[in-house]
Amino acid sequence: MKLYPIETGNFKLDGGAMFGVVPKTIWNKTNPADANNLIDLAARCLLIEDGNRLILIDTGMGNKQSDKFFGYYSLWGTHSMDKSLAKYGFHRDDITDVFMTHLHFDHCGGSVQWNKDRTGYEVAFKNAKYWTNENHWEWATKPNPREKASFLTENILPMQESGQLHFIKRSEGDMLQKSEMGFGIFFVDGHTEKMMIPHIQYQDKTICFMADLLPTVGHIPLPYVMGYDTRPLLTMPEKAKFLTSAAENNFYLFLEHDAHNEIITVENTEKGVRLKDIFISEEILK
Repeated sequence: MKLYPIETGNFKLDGGAMFGVVPKTIWNKTNPADANNLIDLAARCLLIEDGNRLILIDTGMGNKQSDKFFGYYSLWGTHSMDKSLAKYGFHRDDITDVFMTHLHFDHCGGSVQWNKDRTGYEVAFKNAKYWTNENHWEWATKPNPREKASFLTENILPMQESGQLHFIKRSEGDMLQKSEMGFGIFFVDGHTEKMMIPHIQYQDKTICFMADLLPTVGHIPLPYVMGYDTRPLLTMPEKAKFLTSAAENNFYLFLEHDAHNEIITVENTEKGVRLKDIFISEEILK
């Protein structure tokens, strides 16, 4: 097995929205804001090469939305899906599986693209199976008013229309479950219904793809919960359970949204679980 970080682009969001009730004087120390109160974010995906399978976890925003839409997110940098895949000798047609932690636009927008004459949409990975879970699919395709702006029809329905959509089987009971993907999945409901956090056994390490359970290093303290979370009071015990396990088992946490920190470990302290070490991907995914 080999793992590759796939940088699909960078954007900015309001720091207050990213940290909920936490005052700016506190979160600005770890995630400094610009003059418009926006903080740097990444759309960092993960590629797993495992035998004949090439599994892509999340796909970033993509590029099919309007300039007005992207203007809200202050895109910056030069990263793209195609350039990142090519860096490791791959093309999007090589991808066998696209695993989506959840269907918010910044996690699955790159899964669907315009067709050649821009009259409709098609899947961006024509040879891949697309994976979500049935509970989350139902939630995303019948969105509540709070999340409607994050679940975009053009990002979601073409997966089903293509015939390439598949559902991860989920059993009741343990939050961490084995899956068809060859890695464990930790199901959480605080950010959105049945978001999936992959736990990948790599060499002698456990690599956890954090999605929106832990967007950045600055979100480690339990009350530091995004204003975007639909059930913030549920996020806290889910995060507590995960971080306790991460500290005890020395998990390596792959951060999808932290523009300046790629992989971290955490440890138990008198103040609770806190940051231990920071790594670049090349140090861990070698």
